[in-house]
Amino acid sequence: MEQRAVGTAPFTVSAMGLGCNNFGRMGTASQTQEGTDAVIAAALDAGVTFFDTADLYGGQWGLSETLMGHAWKGRRDEAVLATKFGFTEVATPLDQLGAKGSRAYLRAACEASLERLQTDRIDLFQQHQPDPSTPLEETLGALAELVDEGKILAYGVSQFTAEQLRSADAVVTGLGAPGVASSQDELSLVARGVETDGRLAAAEEIGAGFLPFFPLANGLFTGKFSRTEIPADSRIGRQRPHIAQNADWDAMEAYQALCEEWGVTMLEATLGWFLTRPVVSSVIAGATRPEQVTQNAASAQWRPSPEQAAQIDALFPA
Repeated sequence: MEQRAVGTAPFTVSAMGLGCNNFGRMGTASQTQEGTDAVIAAALDAGVTFFDTADLYGGQWGLSETLMGHAWKGRRDEAVLATKFGFTEVATPLDQLGAKGSRAYLRAACEASLERLQTDRIDLFQQHQPDPSTPLEETLGALAELVDEGKILAYGVSQFTAEQLRSADAVVTGLGAPGVASSQDELSLVARGVETDGRLAAAEEIGAGFLPFFPLANGLFTGKFSRTEIPADSRIGRQRPHIAQNADWDAMEAYQALCEEWGVTMLEATLGWFLTRPVVSSVIAGATRPEQVTQNAASAQWRPSPEQAAQIDALFPA
């Protein structure tokens, strides 16, 4: 598995990452401890080293982190562990501490995540959403303190605008603190807003690694769907049928034909499209069963030529 940098963070991560928002999710195979254990073990065995979770994942507060904390089974040092704090749109057990970007809140969130994850450090601690009520100087200064204390190795942000990314970079430069290591946001062949509004370019400009979430559009680009077939046991089939129903199937079918011409699966072509971009640190895809994460890891080896990447872009323009 290719290893890639995450900005200036003192570690590298696997090109294929694992999104851990399904751990503890009702109705999935990874709802249970046993199911979570199986997915994490399969990921590590397949060479996946990057695991991305958040304190709100799992159907109840902290459940994904708690299940993961029990799942390492002596293999913690094989993983680069990322989690998030400060999702502003939900109530949390720490709300009495103040705004979600405040020093008091994020330090308490870090301690709680460390305890649930049963670890002595968080490799990448990310602010889940901007907090307009807290100055960036306070948030980033507190994150820098956590790096100095060894409780986190690096910090990142999620869903920041291009302007906010540049402001964050200016703040840490002024503080003499470590740079913002990562920017996480949605990017897929059918959701390319980060390219058109400057967020992706800003991440590259400030030296942050980009971490795309929903890279496969909730599974649309796994190759399992067609104009007439939506697998009932898929996330799209269970929760988001509109994604398949509203897809541009003319473009999807043309893409499938290209993949067949190139001798690769749609999954291989899609992951390869991401990984031609140096700014992308790891492609975060979710999985609820061991065979899914094994397939994802095996599919992250192929890279399109510039001409092939241009053909993909022509089908799904930004």
